[in-house]
Amino acid sequence: MKVQVRYFASLREALGAAETVELAAGATLAALREALIARGGRHAEVLARGRAVRCSLDQRMADEAAALREGAEVAFFPPVTGG
Repeated sequence: MKVQVRYFASLREALGAAETVELAAGATLAALREALIARGGRHAEVLARGRAVRCSLDQRMADEAAALREGAEVAFFPPVTGG
């Protein structure tokens, strides 16, 4: 299945605005993040485990256990603080 991945804030600066990723059916947000980390380079650096990265699925905050579906929109972004 293919999902659209969007990046925001510092992640966007490092990885670009968006990309399409192909995954096995039934994949989760965690599996997507691991697949991106496995690419190495900047993906591994900015999405590494232990780094504070939030995610949303179809414009709703989601836990990494959430299942993906064909055509889903996933967004990764750093935590946001108010001022």
